[in-house]
Amino acid sequence: MSTEGASWRFEDLEVFKRAYQLSLEVHQESLKFPNVEQYGGIADQMRRSSKSICALIAEGSGRQRGSASEFRRYLVMALASADETRLWCRYAHDLGYVDGARGDGWRDRFHEIARMLQGLIAKLEGETK
Repeated sequence: MSTEGASWRFEDLEVFKRAYQLSLEVHQESLKFPNVEQYGGIADQMRRSSKSICALIAEGSGRQRGSASEFRRYLVMALASADETRLWCRYAHDLGYVDGARGDGWRDRFHEIARMLQGLIAKLEGETK
């Protein structure tokens, strides 16, 4: 899909679809974490950072009408949120809030989302040069 003269709907981006689905899963599971983690703790941080990925893709998509570089900037922030969420998943696993398979699976899926974001960023950089 070319970005030149195009306006991408965030809902159509595969990276958004995956990030959204995973953020829902993380949200639901994190509600089972201990109460001490629900507000300002790991559960809260995981919910915020995973949703931030989706929100930044959506906001960047809306801003692309003005500038592809603005869209790219938001994708870079979404990439940072994906990496942050991977860290929170590691904490959740190491503290025993999620089992190894789930924690590893989440980290792998957030890593794949990060790779997809990197690919989209590279595509935008190539088309704006």
